Amino acid sequence: MPEDLGYIQFQKTVQRIIGVDLASYRQGQMKRRLDALVQRVGANGYLEYSKMLEKDPKRVQEFRDYFTINVTEFFRDADRFRFLEQKVLPELLQQRRALKIWSAACSIGAEPYSVAIQLKELAPTLSHKIIATDVDVTIVERCRRADKYIPADVKNVTPARLQKAFTQSPEGMYAVKPEVRQLVEVKLHNLLTKPPAEGFDLILCRNVVIYFTDDAKASLYNHLVGALRPGGILFVGGTEMVASAHQLGLNSIGPSFYRKEEAVAFKPRPRMVAGAR
Repeated sequence: MPEDLGYIQFQKTVQRIIGVDLASYRQGQMKRRLDALVQRVGANGYLEYSKMLEKDPKRVQEFRDYFTINVTEFFRDADRFRFLEQKVLPELLQQRRALKIWSAACSIGAEPYSVAIQLKELAPTLSHKIIATDVDVTIVERCRRADKYIPADVKNVTPARLQKAFTQSPEGMYAVKPEVRQLVEVKLHNLLTKPPAEGFDLILCRNVVIYFTDDAKASLYNHLVGALRPGGILFVGGTEMVASAHQLGLNSIGPSFYRKEEAVAFKPRPRMVAGAR
């Protein structure tokens, strides 16, 4: 079978077994990443690798772990998190006594727990809710535990915050303290499906859309805007821009930050199914 047909069969297998639509990802980027995995497991092309996934659950989990992009750290893009702490969160807290936040494609949890740390400092007595989601079962469990962070993961955390919000093991690993962890509810979620809730004050979706096709990006942003309350804020990656922001009813309030207009005639696109990271 020609290799392109083998890859098409592989896409169908992944969609059926794992629920991830690889067609929503840029094929060149994805194939370059997956070619190394196919070679590493000793498969003679994508068709043979598809058969491995059909037969061996360990291979399925191996694929999940490899496929998921988990480059992350606490307070990644420190200048953006300063803007979040000094301007965005204080303004939102003037409008709401407690905030409802979604960290989409949360990876190992550095992002939602960074926000939780800021909220504990800014408004410690209020009952904020942060929903953190990702598509990978292993990563979701790691995020839920909120432990075994290495020094590189916390390099942007100040010494004062390290002492206040983390514990350190004898091996030098860090864990988020329970009082911070309790603000975050971790769920398994496929990013391009229906959002886990609506009416969010703040949604973080950072450093993931770069892997999607243009159609998948458009669908994703429609989902995100639909899940924001009027006046809510979308926080994207440090190098990302929402090209169709105006058409979506979003106004830029600073690099990486967009506010949803108070009154938006929002019409969602048809639902697409895809994974995240």
